[in-house]
Amino acid sequence: MFLPIEGYGIIGDLHTVALVGRNGSIDFLCFPEFDSPSLFAALLDPERGGRFQIEPELADARSKQLYLPGTNVLLTRFLSDAGVAEITDFMPLREVGQCHAVLRRVRGVRGEVAFRMRCDPRFDYGRAGRSVEGRSHEVRFRSLGADGTAVRLRADVPLRVVDGAALAEFRLGEGQHADFVLEDAHAPGPEDLPLWCARTFDATVDYWRRWLGRSRYRGRWREMVHRSALVLKLLTSETQGSMVAAPTFGLPEEIGGVRNWDYRYTWIRDAAFTIYALLRLGFQDEARQFMRWIEARCGEANADGSLQIIYGLAGQRDLDEQSLDHLRGYRDSRPVRIGNGASGQLQLDIYGELMDAVYLYDKYAEPVSFDLWARLVRLVDWVCEHWRRPDEGIWEVRGGRQEFLYSRLLCWVAVDRGVRLAWKRSLPAPLDRWIATRSAIHQEIVTRFYDRRIGAFVQHAGSTTLDASCLLMPLVRFIGPTDPRWLSTLGAVERELVDDSLVFRYRVDRAASDGLSGDEGTFNLCSFWYVECLSRAGRLDEARLTFEKMLGYASPLGLYAEELARNGEQLGNFPQAFTHLALISAAFDLDRRLDAAGWHA
Repeated sequence: MFLPIEGYGIIGDLHTVALVGRNGSIDFLCFPEFDSPSLFAALLDPERGGRFQIEPELADARSKQLYLPGTNVLLTRFLSDAGVAEITDFMPLREVGQCHAVLRRVRGVRGEVAFRMRCDPRFDYGRAGRSVEGRSHEVRFRSLGADGTAVRLRADVPLRVVDGAALAEFRLGEGQHADFVLEDAHAPGPEDLPLWCARTFDATVDYWRRWLGRSRYRGRWREMVHRSALVLKLLTSETQGSMVAAPTFGLPEEIGGVRNWDYRYTWIRDAAFTIYALLRLGFQDEARQFMRWIEARCGEANADGSLQIIYGLAGQRDLDEQSLDHLRGYRDSRPVRIGNGASGQLQLDIYGELMDAVYLYDKYAEPVSFDLWARLVRLVDWVCEHWRRPDEGIWEVRGGRQEFLYSRLLCWVAVDRGVRLAWKRSLPAPLDRWIATRSAIHQEIVTRFYDRRIGAFVQHAGSTTLDASCLLMPLVRFIGPTDPRWLSTLGAVERELVDDSLVFRYRVDRAASDGLSGDEGTFNLCSFWYVECLSRAGRLDEARLTFEKMLGYASPLGLYAEELARNGEQLGNFPQAFTHLALISAAFDLDRRLDAAGWHA
């Protein structure tokens, strides 16, 4: 049985995350890093994927999940007339003494409740065999594959091994608890398990609350903005400073369809936008760590100065795409892919997102180093040389390259931010060439990409198709938010792509071929961009209502996948960084403009 995607919460240790279902089952965990093979993947195949489930034997129990306020510590509560029980799930961080462990504390709240526990890891995406060694309170699992992964389950209730899985049955009265710790077997574990669990819980709660306490956001929608910030932090690698686009792979953009990708990598685009969101909230350390990662990638750039669009967390360039044909896929959505073939695509927009992030970092955090600037000059020079090339664009189409509006727009941003930064810091740069190129790109966009017949900027040169990525035009200050050409474009987007508060990124049957069959849902990122466009255009009533509607589509825990189905069901990899950073940006802009207009909170 598959839970809805929105039926999961996430916990993490800044190395990886686990998805915990409202039924008490951990159905997804790549271990020990985001891009490691999966240990549990029942989310993608309930039979072959593996899971770690704890469930109370309570007839007709209702379940509900919530986070301890200001933390990424998750509570799953089960309520029935016969009793109430709860499971507290979290992953300790290196700062509190250990990482690469999942702690699950089960507690009886009301009445006496019987529980069943089953821990059934499947190594290497379910492809590798395993060896199992069990004692009364400890079971060790070791992969027989080349990865060498080994984990140890310890508990303060008796464990037994059946068919390669660890099982336990136990009862808890009111106020009683049982602890389960799944940890890296290559590291020694603490001796006094109950004491260590209690201390680690307190330290983990304190860590998250101290981290969130650095936020400067005090506006409306604080709870949703802070939950989004906590999500973005969970998707950040402590050791690398890079961020995954989402912690999952294979979750479909259409149920039963083929649009199932692996997002456990760092896209230059997504991470650059995230810097902007975190800087707005006051989280400069995370922005600083990512800038170090960017500087390293610039130092490894291609001979001509260009960058790859996607990297592994540590900067790996080879992300070979393959299908896991033995996995059923979420609700029979196949193929289940790992790796990402888009890593070899040309996407010119990444240079604009990167330069915008650098510009904002230099403005709001600290001046960029001269060595980084020298490498950025090569990037801007490369853009000046290649901005006219067709590419696969922001949506990574697989149906052939086009001259996309969004790619031209972000090439303009790349050169514009280079010019601005050079002037602001008096840094050496070929400014005459850059300014001439910036003007040339601007002129081409307003002449070749604006269709006067439909009154809108179109998806790619020669088309009459609309694309919601144009919503970024006023957000990056290419055009004024009340410019007649922009207002006409916004109206066309509303007629063609907006469905109530939800926005399609493009119409699959009318846009440039993306090389794939099937359809997809509305794109949450674009929906939040739309809110910000309404806000900047002064349509505050509509912006606020649209934003509130979008908040209503969040999961019960305030999480978003990449897309939404027409019935509001979450689709695509989950949770997605792009969606949460766009939520922060929209909330920040709308809140500021509502205050300026004299609106009460």
